[in-house]
Amino acid sequence: MTKKELFEAVINYFEKEMPIAETELEYKSPFELIVAVILSAQCTDKRVNQITPPLLKRFPTPEKMAEVGHTEVFEYIKSCSYPNNKAKHLVGMAKKLLELFDGKVPDDVDELQKLPGVGRKTANVIASVAFNKPALAVDTHVFRVAARIGLSTNAKTPLATEKQLMEYIPLELVVKAHHWLILHGRYVCTARKPKCGECGLTQVCSFYNKPVK
Repeated sequence: MTKKELFEAVINYFEKEMPIAETELEYKSPFELIVAVILSAQCTDKRVNQITPPLLKRFPTPEKMAEVGHTEVFEYIKSCSYPNNKAKHLVGMAKKLLELFDGKVPDDVDELQKLPGVGRKTANVIASVAFNKPALAVDTHVFRVAARIGLSTNAKTPLATEKQLMEYIPLELVVKAHHWLILHGRYVCTARKPKCGECGLTQVCSFYNKPVK
């Protein structure tokens, strides 16, 4: 099977099995999404969705978040991982959003990365989820699933994986494909014990079909 055929098989499977694929983070605006994504690093979406309502009620705009010290933000997010760093990132992000973009979240991946706490992965999430841009964020789930299935080959970094995936995924499907791979990794192709018995991709999966030594 060629790489092109593999991608076609995987895409056809997900189109049939997961026609609707969206983020599990809850948000109502690009600003709320960027807050949620910053919080989501090494933290479950479920936990983030518990934290964001009171946080965003207190700080509904970049202006409100930028005018306080990070210790006040910390009190609202202390149940997530690395709350001290994330509190600093959130306040810094809000200030920089006002300074550089008049408080409006940009839709460009390079511009987004000028904000504290926003690396390439986070920027890709914002661009794709909030603005429907063909940007593919590679988190641990995407990195793992792409390698296991064989969509990426010998990719040592998230950026290398992103480039390999973008080479074969049609632009109009990139946004959906990001969620396909994340959700598949979260619920089926799990890190420690993949549920191969529940997976419909075993016929084409490199991990499943590798010779037993």
